[in-house]
Amino acid sequence: MPVANEPRVETSPENSAALRRWLSIVGIGEDGIDGLTARARELIGSAEIVFGGRRHLALAAPLIRGAARAWPSPFDGAVEEVSAHRGRAVCVLASGDPFHYGVGAVLARRIAPDEMIVVPAPSAFSLAAARLGWSIPDTILLSLHGRPLDLIRSHLQPGARLLILTGDGESPAALARLLADSGFGRSQLTVLEALGGPRERVRSTSAAEYDFSNVDALNVVAIEVEAASGARVLPLVPGAPDSLFEHDGQISKREIRAVVLSALAPCRGELLWDIGSGSGSVAIEWMLADSSLRAIAIERRVDRVARIMRNATACGVPGLKIVTGAAPNALGDLPMPDAIFVGGGANDAGLLDAAARALCTGGRLVVNAVTLETETLLLSRHSILGGELRRLAISRSERLGDKTAWRPALPVTQWIWIKP
Repeated sequence: MPVANEPRVETSPENSAALRRWLSIVGIGEDGIDGLTARARELIGSAEIVFGGRRHLALAAPLIRGAARAWPSPFDGAVEEVSAHRGRAVCVLASGDPFHYGVGAVLARRIAPDEMIVVPAPSAFSLAAARLGWSIPDTILLSLHGRPLDLIRSHLQPGARLLILTGDGESPAALARLLADSGFGRSQLTVLEALGGPRERVRSTSAAEYDFSNVDALNVVAIEVEAASGARVLPLVPGAPDSLFEHDGQISKREIRAVVLSALAPCRGELLWDIGSGSGSVAIEWMLADSSLRAIAIERRVDRVARIMRNATACGVPGLKIVTGAAPNALGDLPMPDAIFVGGGANDAGLLDAAARALCTGGRLVVNAVTLETETLLLSRHSILGGELRRLAISRSERLGDKTAWRPALPVTQWIWIKP
């Protein structure tokens, strides 16, 4: 007899099938089946279908009794192909730890954890750290497999240690050139190839003296960062020196930029629109605050668009999206932003109204004004919508004859509004 208030759980054949752990994901290293646990061997041997890269399938071949399926090329349809066999005994082979830049994380976007059995092996990062004696919590781990090498730039801090998973045998040389060209040529660079297998090899040199040949496509690059005087080191907080950005004078100066980023208040995963982007400095520093942050720079001048692209690459955020066009017309098809900065071109109420409409609830709008005309517009918007007004005045010391005097920059009026 049911107990009062006892939760009732309903099941159906469909739900029962979904709860069965039909998918196993097994990590395999370069040592092949010799490095597998008994459980991992059992899952491979009992699978009706085994998916994996050709290398993985070759390593596990002595255990495979079912159908062996190499990943499709391109990989985009792989998850759907695995999901199509839901309910059958399916095994997926992965490199090392399937959830450390591996296929496991991709499959988990579509397949629930209670449908999986996962048996990881040591990741390439773990093996590299073991060879070098490095503490993983004190090391920056990056995957540049299929991603721009420029993503490393924001991590090039003096004394930092990096482990980088590359995509081919040419990437270590390209990384060495990037380091040398950016003032980090004295950095120690170690290439660890085919870790854990019979072809394992470890070689070290400085970035400036790198000359390794025949590097295995399966490699991890370890970098101990050493910066020369004048190296391009990106600050860890907003307000980077203006000299780090290529510009034609259309740039939010570093002190103002730091206040702007504080007002924009980026939170994880958010999207910024930088309208009238100029050099792209605000959008770039927004993205540098956290790897999850996204930004769109909107700029009407083609020459400045090219400059923004160069700055984004040089600052390690090649993923900055750039839209060529004038606001508000250029805003129509863009995804909804969490924050908007207008640093130039706020010459009419229509642009500010369009920006306010585009924001999500709780979104932040930050507008800077230098001219009296734009300041008047901000005062009007403030009287209607509320928000916060600030007056920012910066002075810098300069030589005046044989003396030193304060040289004031143009004052900036800033309006901050949070959408209710």
